[in-house]
Amino acid sequence: MASVESGIARHYDVSGLEQHILAVLADAGVDIAHLSAGDLEAVDEFHIGGVAATRELVDQMALKPTARLLDIGSGIGGPARFAANSADADVTGIDLTQSYVDIATSLSKRTGMADRTRFVQGSALDMPLQNASFDAAMILHVGMNLPDKKKLMTEAARVLRLGGVFAVYDVMRLKAGALTYPLPWASDETMSFVATPGDYRAAAAAAGFSVTAERPRGAFAIEFFATVRARMAGAQAEGKKPPPGVGLIMGESARTKIANITAALEGGILAPVELILRLG
Repeated sequence: MASVESGIARHYDVSGLEQHILAVLADAGVDIAHLSAGDLEAVDEFHIGGVAATRELVDQMALKPTARLLDIGSGIGGPARFAANSADADVTGIDLTQSYVDIATSLSKRTGMADRTRFVQGSALDMPLQNASFDAAMILHVGMNLPDKKKLMTEAARVLRLGGVFAVYDVMRLKAGALTYPLPWASDETMSFVATPGDYRAAAAAAGFSVTAERPRGAFAIEFFATVRARMAGAQAEGKKPPPGVGLIMGESARTKIANITAALEGGILAPVELILRLG
């Protein structure tokens, strides 16, 4: 497991990412000296649908003001900052990749949100967090890198208080079919662990969760990537740099990764799925 996690961490580790993000935003006219969380939304929401998907997921959680929220696989902190702003939540993020933790912490400081968001390094399958210490948790496009969904669910149940909500938004397998790599979450099959909604439900039930809502978002995903491709093609046709987007986080192989995930989505093999779970 340690070798799998180290490979996954390397997959996401892009050298000089924070500086590159800031340079691209500055080039797009953003005042980096007075950065806001909203300025980062185009680049720090590394999942299908971006901030729109985060908004719809967080809205379903019905968080109370100052609720303690855990973001599992927090990346560079976009969803955590969004939840802190939109729901007045107190957010802790945990991520496997140390450079992501460092960037998330830095960007929260730059946007004046260090008091409401904090980030720690660790595995989603063995979180260095206390029992029953959170009111809610969320995971956005992380489960595809986790080989043991039962352990994910038991860890989430462990750190949540009774009655706590766990919001899942992961890419899941809807039918059999070969996947072409690289994908946004995996360079090859050794680090990809997509599972079916049924697998998630079974793991959740075994950990003491009940499913309160479920929604497949395949059409939403296809439309999202169509928009991304159109923006990139339009910029290329006009001889301009592509607009800021999550491609920054995917590195030099961004176009290939987007093409491969789009093919799987359009073929009905994969789709992002929302699951809203409640403990107890």
